[in-house]
Amino acid sequence: MDVSHLAAVDTVRAARVLDEVRSAALSGRPAPVPPRPVIGQSWERVLRSGVDPDHGRRSGLLSMDEVRRRREASPLRHVLPVLREGLLSVADVARHIMVVADDEGRVLWREGSAPVLRKADGLGFEIGADWREDVVGTNGVGTPAVTGRPVQVFASEHFVRSHATWTCSGAPITDPRDGRLIGVVDVSGPLETMHPATLAWVDSVAKLAEARLREMHVRSLERLRAVAAPVLSRTDGRALVVDRHGWTAAVTGMPYTERLALPKSVSAGQRWLPALGRCTLEPLAGGWLVRAADEPSPRPAARIVLDLGGPGRRSVRVSDGAGSWTRELSPRHAELLYLLAVHRAGRSAADLARDVFGDPARTVTVRAEMSRVRRYLGALLEHRPYRFTESAEVEVVLPDSPGGLFPRTGSAPGLVRGPR
Repeated sequence: MDVSHLAAVDTVRAARVLDEVRSAALSGRPAPVPPRPVIGQSWERVLRSGVDPDHGRRSGLLSMDEVRRRREASPLRHVLPVLREGLLSVADVARHIMVVADDEGRVLWREGSAPVLRKADGLGFEIGADWREDVVGTNGVGTPAVTGRPVQVFASEHFVRSHATWTCSGAPITDPRDGRLIGVVDVSGPLETMHPATLAWVDSVAKLAEARLREMHVRSLERLRAVAAPVLSRTDGRALVVDRHGWTAAVTGMPYTERLALPKSVSAGQRWLPALGRCTLEPLAGGWLVRAADEPSPRPAARIVLDLGGPGRRSVRVSDGAGSWTRELSPRHAELLYLLAVHRAGRSAADLARDVFGDPARTVTVRAEMSRVRRYLGALLEHRPYRFTESAEVEVVLPDSPGGLFPRTGSAPGLVRGPR
């Protein structure tokens, strides 16, 4: 049910209708109207997780020392001025609060209208609180983190009854370097403060925050490039300088590549990297000097573990005779690699586009994403069709509940249907 227009005219009536929809869904009775798909799918996930719809549950608050530690470690600290400038000036007047949570759903910052902050305290919406969807039900922090897109949760669209007097609009913030979720920004307030334009407003400010992070990354690469130039001028053979996330600052003796896949834990010494083979890594201020071996050597047989155990556990781990490395995956890359794992004979770009988007014409998007995947899996992936190399052993770790595999996909044919 799309309540945005109704709520803009009659908040009380919209809330009453949603309460009937929620009650029917929880009791198994036919609802007067169906919930919106994003809400209905969230309710299904929350029911499986065991959240009590009448009372909810709360995990313990983080200590203030732990909150401070997380604040200092989070990239979100760099974009707080953007979030405050874009949201707080209106939030206080409109009786809203701004909440910023990390990638684990923990509330790290909370500012805005003082009376609304006091109301939020009564809901447990406090600094250090855990607002993951599988802890407190459908909400404007946990649900955007799971779905990977902005979500507005109004009245009884919240799963837990005590939150039905509340309205939330949250948008995920991702790291532009790798697409990884780093947190969620949410604007919340009492029911009567709901406005259909709030979600677009919050999402636009979240995108401004991501743009600021992107600018910061470009500047850091420029600084690293100044360090790299004299180092590479004295280096023979194939070499490049990358930042700590593998983004290339400078290269010599080889074609330019935008990003080099690095192990999750990088250390100096000899390593096997998918794109280059045997290499030597040396630390630089802000990054690494990577020297490729003069002679390419054959790659040992590899074992690939695709871990899809939950929204917070999407990674690929590769191990072979040269060691092992792990890389966190974006939701889209996790979907594509899952499809290749269950279709070992391979999938064309059109097949993958049909599987993921329900539209075989979206091959340009698929090819762009698969190009990024091949940067870190290198020779372990073949194309025409896309597939894992025959010599690789591939294992897929699935979540306990099938509904937790790809919660954001909705009706993506290949991901709902699975292998045939």
